Amino acid sequence: MTNKRISEQHHATFDSIRQLDEEGNEYWNARQLAVFLEYSQYRHFLPVLERAKEACRNSGQKVSDHIEDVLTMVEIGSGAKREVPDVRLSRYACYLVVQNGDPAKPVIANGQTYFAMQTRRQELADNENFARLSEDDKRLAIRNELATHNKHLAAAAKDAGVETSLDYAIFQDHGYKGLYGGLGAKDIHAKKGLKKSQKILDHMGSTELAANLFRATQTEEKLKRDQVRGKKQANQTHLEVGRKVRQTIDDLGGTMPEALPTPDISIKQIETAKKKLEKNNK
Repeated sequence: MTNKRISEQHHATFDSIRQLDEEGNEYWNARQLAVFLEYSQYRHFLPVLERAKEACRNSGQKVSDHIEDVLTMVEIGSGAKREVPDVRLSRYACYLVVQNGDPAKPVIANGQTYFAMQTRRQELADNENFARLSEDDKRLAIRNELATHNKHLAAAAKDAGVETSLDYAIFQDHGYKGLYGGLGAKDIHAKKGLKKSQKILDHMGSTELAANLFRATQTEEKLKRDQVRGKKQANQTHLEVGRKVRQTIDDLGGTMPEALPTPDISIKQIETAKKKLEKNNK
């Protein structure tokens, strides 16, 4: 199924169960969403809701802003109705539900693709200013974001059992090997012709940095979502996510990260130049 068909199909069905409150705010009822996502009984859907709540908390969002316990009326036969417990969900909450659903279900797998596409579209819309940045400024922005997400990834890895500095170095190497077709951090370092003290992330262009940012964020989410436990499983998860990102680049006809050019100047040099310019402008 093409991306366009996935988008059209899920936009039609997902938004067909959307509701509006008196103030015009959109929302979805969990019981209807459970049926849409092909859960045979609502009780089987409840653990997914709990995982969505946890993901909401982990993202720094206020759960009550997106997930609210309510009562709804359902028919019980012969036209009679009664109130039953339900949950009111925001669009973001629906996204979290789909991300934490059973990927073996085709409707869940397609839904995850749909939401990934919708999220990416929104990111592009929100980042028109980013598109107008110079390559150096893009590199600096993505590198700073990656630094933040690497901290989140380290925390998720630690929860999974990656405890020592050596453990984390091995864990990171698995991610690089997945993304770079078997090349580890030392291999990438050598390929870029860097000195021992130079960091590979400071010598990547914006496209290569973006691929690594996606690897980091998706690995963090998968470690948490799948409740990965143990160093071996965490390493394997990072390797698999790296491979998946690499496959996506290949499917889109992109250049493999190891084949991308190494910029002439490092991000450290860009930062130094910016600070000097700011100082001179004061």
